[in-house]
Amino acid sequence: MTEDKVRCGRKSRRNFPRIFSSTEGADGKADNPATNGCKTPNPFQEGMRAGWPICLGYMPLGIAFGVLAQKAGLHPLEILLMSLVVFAGSSQFIVVSMLAGGAGIFSMIATTFTVNLRHLLMSSVLSVHLGTLNKGLVPLFAYGVTDESFAVNLSKFSEGDWSWQRALFVNHIANATWLISTVLGGYGGQFIPVGAFGIDYALTAMFLCLLVFQLKGTIYIFTGLIAGILSIVMALHIPGNAYIVLASVAAATIGVLIRHAHEDTSE
Repeated sequence: MTEDKVRCGRKSRRNFPRIFSSTEGADGKADNPATNGCKTPNPFQEGMRAGWPICLGYMPLGIAFGVLAQKAGLHPLEILLMSLVVFAGSSQFIVVSMLAGGAGIFSMIATTFTVNLRHLLMSSVLSVHLGTLNKGLVPLFAYGVTDESFAVNLSKFSEGDWSWQRALFVNHIANATWLISTVLGGYGGQFIPVGAFGIDYALTAMFLCLLVFQLKGTIYIFTGLIAGILSIVMALHIPGNAYIVLASVAAATIGVLIRHAHEDTSE
């Protein structure tokens, strides 16, 4: 139950005698939230409140991508189309760097597919919280899942009192911000020199921030360290970007096993 609902409930009980239920007034009719000062939370407002930090981060990151894409020879309309169809910052940065290096289309598609395999993990985790989501809206929801929206929505779902409507707004508020910022970067790229303002470090900084926000205990820190070590070792022996998914799955599995072992010993 949210804090607003708790306050509304207390207010109603103070205003009416105990002989009435918490949902009935002195006239025997159900209370109207609009008349007793209680407001039903607006999913859009709640989604905006949760999603604005993502938008704040996406603006410089999207502009940075737009600048790099423009330097790689893409027109702002092509940048918009890529952001609309792909909507995956890390993959878009990788594709632009491969495009600038003269890579072939099939290698770019294969790399993008491999890097985006992590969305299978994120979507499977979120699916347990989306039991009431209409099946027709599943593609729309899945389209908007990114590393950042996943982190925010998973945190909100874990805290409780979070709905798929709010999560959907978080996803697509972030999507709109990304589309606008990448196009702005595409138009402004001609005025910004390559490597200026640390633009090429923007994506790395974003993922470091996401990692820090997830380190809520010793087991999370330990799992993060394992993932980092495994990804470095695998990167030296596995070609391409498949090591990202493999290291993530392996580290998560080890983390779960360690947590279960710790729980068993503590009981």
